[in-house]
Amino acid sequence: MSVLQRLEKQLEGLFEGTFNKMFKGVVHPVEIASAMQREAETHKAVLAGGRVLVPNRYVIDLSPPDHDRLAPYAAALAQELAQSQAEFIGENGWTVYGDVIVEIERGEGLDTGMFRVTAEVAALNEGVDQSQPVSGGGYGPANPQAPTGPVLVAADGRQFSVAHGATVIGRGEQAQIRLPDVGISRRHVRVDFDGRQVSVTDLGSTNGTLVNGQRVTTVSMQPGDVIQIGTTSLTLQAG
Repeated sequence: MSVLQRLEKQLEGLFEGTFNKMFKGVVHPVEIASAMQREAETHKAVLAGGRVLVPNRYVIDLSPPDHDRLAPYAAALAQELAQSQAEFIGENGWTVYGDVIVEIERGEGLDTGMFRVTAEVAALNEGVDQSQPVSGGGYGPANPQAPTGPVLVAADGRQFSVAHGATVIGRGEQAQIRLPDVGISRRHVRVDFDGRQVSVTDLGSTNGTLVNGQRVTTVSMQPGDVIQIGTTSLTLQAG
């Protein structure tokens, strides 16, 4: 199933039986998502090391009639479009600065059924090092002190301590370990540590969680096991 097909299915579930009625005669979300994908393709920039940077902020201008009709659903629609675009970017292995953001605005002068997409590379969230693009790893440098207990080690060498109790990994602000990988959900996976055993539980993420190449829901881990979420690999090591 393509990214656009998944988007339409998610929207149908979100708006239940009102989906076709809501978007009949107005601009369709899949058309907007397709235009956003083209904008990402158009604005690709190759960085050092061969990484490809694409815009993370997309402003959607709708015609006044379409904007007025969709205004009650604008926030939910923007969120679904952002998630769809993040999946598209992740599947292509591209890099962005921070989260993918979608804003829906009123476009004066546009006729009904018309829309305009503007894309740009926006600054990272406050507190994040803006000198480096992000597609994996953490928000900020690794802890310079050797951590105690289990640690998760990213491919770039960054280390994340696994605390006693539950540790949530994701892109969102509620995650204890924040990984700005566009293929990772805001609350993607939970790592539990009881002092002896480490286990991993997928939190209903969009793209799922792999441990040693196998898709998992909940699984116990041993040192050397590898968690794959989005395009990020984390290897469990004893502290």
